[in-house]
Amino acid sequence: MLSRLTRLPRPAALAVCAAPVVALLGVAAFAPLPFVIAQPGLTADVLGERDGKAVIAVTGAPTRQTTGQLRMTTIQATGPSTTVTLPELVGHWFDPARAVMPKDAVYSSGGTDQEIEAHNLEEMAKSQSTATQAALGFLHKDRDDVKVDLNLADVGGPSAGLLFSLGIVDKLDGDGSGGDLTGGRTIAGTGTISVGGEVGAVGGVALKTQAARRDGASVFLVPKAECSDARSELPEGLRLVPVTSLTDAVNALRALNRGEPAPTC
Repeated sequence: MLSRLTRLPRPAALAVCAAPVVALLGVAAFAPLPFVIAQPGLTADVLGERDGKAVIAVTGAPTRQTTGQLRMTTIQATGPSTTVTLPELVGHWFDPARAVMPKDAVYSSGGTDQEIEAHNLEEMAKSQSTATQAALGFLHKDRDDVKVDLNLADVGGPSAGLLFSLGIVDKLDGDGSGGDLTGGRTIAGTGTISVGGEVGAVGGVALKTQAARRDGASVFLVPKAECSDARSELPEGLRLVPVTSLTDAVNALRALNRGEPAPTC
């Protein structure tokens, strides 16, 4: 084949060589790739109601009437079985309202769509339990005396842990001085929570900031390790507050309420 190509005129030889490459690119363009397309998802006020029921219901201790909102944030991504091709990736790559993410980063547990949904709901249930322990521990309240029911089990994943903890603190203690922890604002954020109150990174924060601002938030609580990601597509009018713990988050919100300096990314 090579000896024959050398006797062809250069344009013809290049055309012959390019044909297999073009064919391969054509196949690659429509081959499924290990990526997902993500976009800003829903937000939910943990101080409000869901399907006619309070998201946070407390028994065994007096609760406060709250103002303002604490909105947990999510991303919406194509499912693990959804085929994503090269043209789709290119089309979304430069769209600030979309993100191209490795499938393993979003669906680390693997499995079918149904298995991953079940896993995410299980993670949310664990997150709610942990958030309750963290909040009651912060307030020095006995879990045997105070019971907390969280009604947001249909949203998957553990990333609402911090907001659940803050909601419980606001319901029971406010800002600690008779006011609301929110200061009447719409506060949004993300972050896992441990029993000891440590805040963990979650991913997708640049999309979550967009969801937060879309739904009226003026302050966004972000795991400190993800500040740079949160700044990358930060909507105008949204202030980032980095946190590493539940105590950090409460103290930052108290400072904002008093008009004092608070951390920023």
